Amino acid sequence: MLVDVELEDHYDIMDVSLIAGKIMLENGAETYRVEDTMIRIALAYGIRESHSFVTPTGIMFSVETDEPTKTKLIRISNRTTDLYKVSAVNAISRRISAGELTTVQAYHELKAIQKAPMFFSFWIQILAAASTSGSFVILLKGSFDNVLPAMIAGGLAYFIVLKVADIVPTMFFSEFIAALVSGAASYFFYRIGFGGDLDRIIIGALIPLVPGLLITNAVRDLMAGHFISGLAKGAEALLTALAIGTGIAVIMTLI
Repeated sequence: MLVDVELEDHYDIMDVSLIAGKIMLENGAETYRVEDTMIRIALAYGIRESHSFVTPTGIMFSVETDEPTKTKLIRISNRTTDLYKVSAVNAISRRISAGELTTVQAYHELKAIQKAPMFFSFWIQILAAASTSGSFVILLKGSFDNVLPAMIAGGLAYFIVLKVADIVPTMFFSEFIAALVSGAASYFFYRIGFGGDLDRIIIGALIPLVPGLLITNAVRDLMAGHFISGLAKGAEALLTALAIGTGIAVIMTLI
């Protein structure tokens, strides 16, 4: 049931919608899903007309009421993948729609989600990346003697991606360095006889670096008619793949 908008401050409603959208966009949600969630939150609080414009680097949000209101903008500087936070925001959005949360309560719960660490710890992420690398060797019909070197190289690659991204914020640099190191590690293992198929070891090691979620979101945004966001995410995925390919190409040239 829609509440009387006069009971709530317009800017509080906008702040709740914006922080919900910011959390979702920073943690891997699609553009159209972010816009839909923000509009639904505003609607649940009694604002029947609102406008949300989302790109990978920013969110603009405004509401139409009897009183003039300002358009608010949030800049998105960092993006990662933590679908648990996206799910948590969706859960809060449903509670808002059910009338269970005031704007103050929703704002505090969203802030708690924003400040919370990633659902999976650093070392769990490394372990998951390593197991993914080993699994892909099997999917590529590689022998089991290539699984362990691919796991080590893949875990090392993802470790470098996370660490270098914290030190050097330049986009695509961490993927390039990770591909460089994982390629060198794969070749080293192959040369010492720790694995007999260099190609499958390298491919397995690089799988955790592939921007799969980014490509999926780009396609889904394009299908939803969000051409700016879709093309931007597609370009980011392409440049990420180029950085990975360049890192491996450098290693293969040197050896």
